[in-house]
Amino acid sequence: MGKRLKNITTENDFSKSYSVEEAVDMAIKTSTTNFNETIDICMNLNIDPKNGEQNVRGKIKLPKSLGKNVKVCVFASDDKQQEAKDAGADIVGSDELVEKVENGFVDFDRCISTPDMMSKVGKLGKILGPRNLMPNPKLGSVTNNLKQAIEDAKSGELEFKNSDTLIQAGIAKSDFEKSDVISNIKFFYETISKERPSGIKGDFVKKVSISPTMGPGININLDSFGA
Repeated sequence: MGKRLKNITTENDFSKSYSVEEAVDMAIKTSTTNFNETIDICMNLNIDPKNGEQNVRGKIKLPKSLGKNVKVCVFASDDKQQEAKDAGADIVGSDELVEKVENGFVDFDRCISTPDMMSKVGKLGKILGPRNLMPNPKLGSVTNNLKQAIEDAKSGELEFKNSDTLIQAGIAKSDFEKSDVISNIKFFYETISKERPSGIKGDFVKKVSISPTMGPGININLDSFGA
């Protein structure tokens, strides 16, 4: 454990659950790196991921957009790369970009691919999937209409899809106003809660936590959502 993370875990009790407001305070406080960290949310759901009817996926636009801070990565063949750059993509490439991601590069918030690149991008599932970054044709992120897809990503449109029983997403930046972080968290929670599949017995949402990119998870008391 690095010295920075050790100091954070010593000063804070991460075994407890906190209200949304308290958790956001802690997330901002523990974001101590020299870059503008993303604040991620992780929701553990009472679903059977092997049952296709219980999988949860969709798109939402957050109340407070990630805006210009959204880094969009586009996998595109040579003839589509200039179109992606003109539309505002931050990172554009083909085979060399696939290799870069294979080696651990994930410094982006959204990922888009042209259909002809998916045979190669598909190999990145173990890296992109858990981070909710895998391009998906059903969500509009596998497309030849790169201009529209990039505009949607930059506008704050957020894709969500469960990985096993978890849904994870970047929902704020550490330099946001506290009230904006809280609004995005509550909106995301309410949106996912409405996606409850039929046939679920008991509570749909089992656990919620948030964390800055380089920080530990902070558990949120579900009662604080007022549901």
